Amino acid sequence: MIQKKICMLGAFAVGKTSLVVQFVKSIFSEKYHTTVGVKIDKKTLRVAEQDVMCILWDLHGEDEFQKVQMSYLRGAAGYLLVIDGTRRESLETAIRLQKNVETTVGRIPFVAVLNKSDLHDLWELDDSQLKALEAQGWNFIRTSAKTGMGVEESFRMLAEKML
Repeated sequence: MIQKKICMLGAFAVGKTSLVVQFVKSIFSEKYHTTVGVKIDKKTLRVAEQDVMCILWDLHGEDEFQKVQMSYLRGAAGYLLVIDGTRRESLETAIRLQKNVETTVGRIPFVAVLNKSDLHDLWELDDSQLKALEAQGWNFIRTSAKTGMGVEESFRMLAEKML
């Protein structure tokens, strides 16, 4: 079995913890829980005829008061960059985080997750900005931690990129 460290990155309250819990336990809670530091979970995926143990590092969200500790990224094989579709500024945070990751640990695989698809009527994201990022090599997947839509697929896409 192959083990891969995966970090969950994004602004505060974008749904990183909810995505992990939905992926690992198939449950969703309406209660908001702030992550302090890092929380680690595990789940095995079968990818390309191999079992991949995903060691999920759910890092606290970045906001104006607290920056992600880039030291948490050491040894990461990849990361999910989570963006809240209902908050345009979470995309700006994601762009900044992606640049910081490249500066800190170099280019490692990532998937940009557009979360909260169940609230699509409230989305603030600019399609032209997403298209520009796709042209730079970003892969986007739309998810909903609440309904489970796209959650397993996002982790599977990242696992395939890491192998």
